[in-house]
Amino acid sequence: MNFLSVIWDKILLFFLGIGDSFYLNFIKDNRWEYIVKGLGVTLEVTFFAVIVGILLGFIVAIIRSTHDKTGKLKFLNFICNLYLTVIRGTPVVVQLLIIYFVIFGSVRIDKVVVAVIAFGINSGAYVAEIVRSGIMSIDKGQFEAGRSLGFNYIQTMVYVILPQALKNVLPALGNEFIVLLKETSVAGYIALQDLTKAGDIIRSETYSPLMPLLAVAVIYLSVVMLLSFLIKKLERRLRNSEH
Repeated sequence: MNFLSVIWDKILLFFLGIGDSFYLNFIKDNRWEYIVKGLGVTLEVTFFAVIVGILLGFIVAIIRSTHDKTGKLKFLNFICNLYLTVIRGTPVVVQLLIIYFVIFGSVRIDKVVVAVIAFGINSGAYVAEIVRSGIMSIDKGQFEAGRSLGFNYIQTMVYVILPQALKNVLPALGNEFIVLLKETSVAGYIALQDLTKAGDIIRSETYSPLMPLLAVAVIYLSVVMLLSFLIKKLERRLRNSEH
């Protein structure tokens, strides 16, 4: 009986400790608001960075695939290659710091805008190569079929090639957007209060690192699992539409 009571007391103390830690980190002084606001900033930056990355990536992919297929646009292809080499060859956090402290260092600008630009430019390089690989995987006969229907090169690309290419690269694009979401965790380097920074602020106030950082990790995991579910559902719909 004494042994069981000791075990019970330890279990009780453990859960009481969790309760006290939860109160200290999230309830006291409304510290949970840091997490909510930080999540909002993270999702905002990710959403608009995805849009920037898609637009930039598609432009670069079309320029590079056009050059590969026709030999035209040599200068633009050179610029695109330079962009891809620099962006993919340097860490995203360094790019973020350069854009904030160097490019926009002399002007006042919203840090969210800086983060969107930095992460959008970084994502665009990877989206470009993903989309280009999808375009290049389409059989040349599809181009010829589009031209035989009276489409010019741009119309063939938009109405015939890109829809097929997107189906092929959708899983890779979805993975890139998930990676982008997690990459935004370095936004705290420019003092932007995103989700990770919110957890770090709570940790610095309570000197209790486990609970706030664990909460941040669980939230990231939950968002990633939700995105993965939605991407898989979209893939199934696209596969079903082919039948």
